[in-house]
Amino acid sequence: MANLKALAKDTAIYGLSSIVGRFLNYLLVPLYTHVISAENGGYGIVTNLYAYVALLLVLLTFGMETTFFRFANKEGEEPDTVFSTSLAVIASLACVFLAGIYGFITPVSELLGYAEHPEYIMVMASVVALDALQAIPFSYLRYKKKAIKFASLKLLFIVLNIGLNLLYFVWLGKSDVLYVFTLNLVCTGIITFFFLPEMLRIKWKVDLGLLRRMLSYSWPILILGIAGILNQAADKMIFPLIYPDRAQGVVELGVYGACVKVAMIMAMITQAFRYAYEPFVFAQSKDKDKNETYAIGMKYFLIFTLLAFLCVVAYLPLLKYMVGSDYWEGLKVIPIVMAAEIMMGIYFNLSFWYKLIDKTIYGAWFSLAGCAVLFAVNIIFIPRYSYMACAWGGFAGYGTAMVLSYIVGQKKNPINYPMKSMAVYVAITCLFFGIMQILPQEWPAILRMGINTMLVIAFVGHIIYHDLPLRNLPVVGKYFR
Repeated sequence: MANLKALAKDTAIYGLSSIVGRFLNYLLVPLYTHVISAENGGYGIVTNLYAYVALLLVLLTFGMETTFFRFANKEGEEPDTVFSTSLAVIASLACVFLAGIYGFITPVSELLGYAEHPEYIMVMASVVALDALQAIPFSYLRYKKKAIKFASLKLLFIVLNIGLNLLYFVWLGKSDVLYVFTLNLVCTGIITFFFLPEMLRIKWKVDLGLLRRMLSYSWPILILGIAGILNQAADKMIFPLIYPDRAQGVVELGVYGACVKVAMIMAMITQAFRYAYEPFVFAQSKDKDKNETYAIGMKYFLIFTLLAFLCVVAYLPLLKYMVGSDYWEGLKVIPIVMAAEIMMGIYFNLSFWYKLIDKTIYGAWFSLAGCAVLFAVNIIFIPRYSYMACAWGGFAGYGTAMVLSYIVGQKKNPINYPMKSMAVYVAITCLFFGIMQILPQEWPAILRMGINTMLVIAFVGHIIYHDLPLRNLPVVGKYFR
């Protein structure tokens, strides 16, 4: 129980930085979708290029974040050497990447469809390189349990980014898409300087023997990461290439990208849980009751992501104002995208059985299978169903990886998950979601949200009655005994 309380505390801190940060960052979505019209496809360009950024970050970090945690917690390994070796790998890759982009900017820009704007590619390449360099220092903060500093730097980036965007797009009244990327670069560069204290304290050493062992462990994670990020971003990369009319495809992609932002509350929760859970799992890997802890962790992850799902759907008549009215036609993808994110989170929870036995190749195969399903759905159905195919493709891809990981995991490293209890929560969520969907749209929004609120309260009541009695809560629990 003490371990779970520590996990909950770290999750709360990481979650605060993630949720508050993402919420503040979401303020940019209504800004961009109001100053950049859906018809000109500007937000589609932002969505498209940030999808490439996500993939490139996985390539440049080379699975070293998870590898760092694994080796820093291994007996006989020196954490500082693990840190410096990991960072050396990423720095080398970042330098080669930047040299390649700047040296071949013309063909690269033409390949991506931005021959008239190579500056977009150059700026974003610089952002990617700096972000990759920050990955290991941020991981080091998590390893050292410096959650406050981690959260502070994440929030500082968001505050700087929002401030500069408001200055440029609101006060100066500009609408140039290039500055969406340029301001990101400025903020990323500023945050990089805050890692100098950690850099200077480290005893720098690159151990070639350690490097070989780390690369052997990390390359399947790289494949896993590539497949995983393709599950998240491939639809946004290939959409303009597959859609019959590229110009209209960029417009449609902008609508989809804006509405997906509303659904990303689920990504916030998953990311917060991951930040705390990954170092926690590796630290607890030698405990006798670790499997029981993992099972309970999975259950509570599912409970609270389902609650978040219901809350977003319940208040969608209000949340839709996060994006400009030009983009509202895409709101129907939100429940599908959130369900896919929940399955992605479950898959992440299921992934530790092969990470802890150093069989990361399994994760690569599962993610590749999911990615293949996603590509198939997108390639076949985007020309006919536009971005709805993207939403269902992600759902099918994550679902495939999740099911495969569970089936194989229960054979290789069985964990007694409380399946019956979790199934009850899923069933209740489906029932309440169905009720929310069949409420007549002609009813006033306040009435629909009132009924939805009652359903959310009922779900919370079920949680309190069965799994989280109020008397067990810190501080206030004494009032419910």
